[in-house]
Amino acid sequence: MKLKITETSLRDGHQSLIATRLRTEEILPILEKMDKVGYHSLEVWGGATFDACIRFLNEDPWERLRKIRKIVKNTKLQMLLRGQNLLGYRHYADDVVEEFIKKSIENGIDIIRAFDALNDFRNLETTIKSIKKYNGHCQGCIAYTTSEIHTIDYYVDKVLELEKLGVDSICVKDMAGILMPETGYTLIKKINEVTKLPVELHSHCTSGIATVLYMKAVEAGVDIVDTAISPFSGGTSQPSTEVIVQLLKENERDPQLDMKLLGEIADYFKPIKEKYREEGILKAKVMDVEPKTLLYQVPGGMLSNLISQLEQQNALNKYEEVLKEIPRVRKDLGYPPLVTPLSQMVGTQAVFNILVGDRYKVVSKEIRDYVRGYYGKTPAPIDSEIQKKIIGDEKPLECRPADLLEPELEILKEKIGDKAKSMEDVLMYALFPENAKKFLENRDNAKTSEYEINLFL
Repeated sequence: MKLKITETSLRDGHQSLIATRLRTEEILPILEKMDKVGYHSLEVWGGATFDACIRFLNEDPWERLRKIRKIVKNTKLQMLLRGQNLLGYRHYADDVVEEFIKKSIENGIDIIRAFDALNDFRNLETTIKSIKKYNGHCQGCIAYTTSEIHTIDYYVDKVLELEKLGVDSICVKDMAGILMPETGYTLIKKINEVTKLPVELHSHCTSGIATVLYMKAVEAGVDIVDTAISPFSGGTSQPSTEVIVQLLKENERDPQLDMKLLGEIADYFKPIKEKYREEGILKAKVMDVEPKTLLYQVPGGMLSNLISQLEQQNALNKYEEVLKEIPRVRKDLGYPPLVTPLSQMVGTQAVFNILVGDRYKVVSKEIRDYVRGYYGKTPAPIDSEIQKKIIGDEKPLECRPADLLEPELEILKEKIGDKAKSMEDVLMYALFPENAKKFLENRDNAKTSEYEINLFL
């Protein structure tokens, strides 16, 4: 059976390398060719694309999706969603989650890859139900990390949990690029022994091992892998699409993608990448191989964020100390996977611990809420002394965090008022209130969106 390929350059590829700065006008001209290559899917939306559109590019992310869908006729469109967090940084009420998923599918998304940063799948229940309700394909995701409790059996059990919840396929999400090839082989084999659901593998080249991992996963019978066209591959992004296709040429798993078209797509993106390099948006650091990732499990985006934080404090000389502190913080906090938003939270706490010199004397609101159980159940128990230091004698939540949230869609409609011309606008405001409000005000002063529906229909 041929290997299927998900092309990530239009979402994770440029998110990883150029801080999600690709503009819609740079994406649209090449879509017709991308649609003819033979990809399983194009990842075009979700992750940081929504935020970046309104915060940095002055673009309507919904409009981007609709324009892409208008051109792409043959290939499934895919997005990444953080479960109850959607694309934002807090848990949203169930009515907002359902409505966002409904509108994502209505506007053109076929496959929604959903994950929870803690692998607490209570935080995916509403997401999965909503995707199925509106006839989307739900890809349930396990966030891969390593610790004394994150064993092969742990992940196999998580796959069975997702299957029970009704997902259509499974993704192993190796966001830090730390899944070793032999372990990956065993993991894919074991997952295929317990489920007939298609299995997809997502990794990053940060540590330098992702291409080898993919080849071992192909041997083990993985159904789909995530790759990026060469200009937006490597470094903290995914392995190159062309390289994986060439490696499997005339193999029984040959993806049979159109290599001529892939070459033309790469040629199209090369000058665009160079433009971002010249503008200083593509940093040399993100293209480096960092084997220390395997030791500290720090994803590429988190590494650059740490460097930025330390530079602001004139404390770049503390970089190595902070890297060594990260595994200690993870252990203290119950081994959370280092994926958004937990990667940023753990990294910031490690910085505080080193710069202040007294561990957990300074704690962010997000870490406090995490310890209180507001993000979900931690993979392992939090160190009792650390817990007491952070929240005293307060008892952490045991329920699903979103159970505490009242419906909020109607309240959000009222708050944004006539600045919102559609439900999509209301959802934009729900996710990023300040930036969405500015964007909608500016849009009202410019030309009206070509796609407006009555808010109350």
